[in-house]
Amino acid sequence: MKLPDFTYAAPTDLRGAISLLAADPAARALAGGQSLIPVLAFRLGAPSMLVDLSNIADLDKIEVNNARLRIGAMARWAAVAESPLVHTHHPLLRAAISHVAHYQVRNRGTIGGSLAHADPAAELAAVALACDATIIAQGPQGQRRIAVADFFCGALTTALTPAELVIALELPCMPTDLRWGFAEFARRRGDFALAGAVVHFSLDAAGAIINPHIAGIGASDRPRRLTAPETVLAGQAPSLAILRAAADVATAETDAADDLHGSAAYRRSLAGTMVLRALADACAITLP
Repeated sequence: MKLPDFTYAAPTDLRGAISLLAADPAARALAGGQSLIPVLAFRLGAPSMLVDLSNIADLDKIEVNNARLRIGAMARWAAVAESPLVHTHHPLLRAAISHVAHYQVRNRGTIGGSLAHADPAAELAAVALACDATIIAQGPQGQRRIAVADFFCGALTTALTPAELVIALELPCMPTDLRWGFAEFARRRGDFALAGAVVHFSLDAAGAIINPHIAGIGASDRPRRLTAPETVLAGQAPSLAILRAAADVATAETDAADDLHGSAAYRRSLAGTMVLRALADACAITLP
């Protein structure tokens, strides 16, 4: 389909981009375009201007400071997956990226674009939630840090204010002994996930689970942290029985709705299954 008419701007600095967005409430930022351009093609949006962020220097940097991995908003998925820093300091994120759409999309799509789009089925959003990430945003009023728990407000809705841009994502570096797992289900490889799960936890000296984190993908109206199954796991030694108990609680906690891909009951059950698979992967337990 043909795109609607719009004007195009490609500023070379962040201040210029924010000024353009602030001057025109109907303008939209263009990062990788892998979500925005299909929206325009289907006439689900008709911005007056696209403000292309591609020419802004240093928005794609990946670096580690004070045990935190900082990824610039314009870093492409492929570059993040191939980064030695990500490979070393956040293998969970690297594993999740392999499930993001298709290779061609990963070559163009960006970290910041995915966060700002806030798709409930986005892998990055769930990783960010499970890992207590911080989103760095900048707008006409300056720069601010947003805890990821406060960032996602609903389907395709975030806490960003008008003319405010995501400029970076910060994740705590993962300790080498952290146990983690990732699982998702899609009808075809690269399709949007119908449900998925991101998990991580540590083990204490006695072998009991401590500080479990679980986030769900795709089975709710927004990326969600699943706290009830975390409570089930905390203080318990890993076993198939305890993992199943946590998965059952995750099924009950998931607030899925009916849609053309399946019933709410199906999505809740699938969400629990994905939690079970991710936990089993983290615990190196083989499921029957």
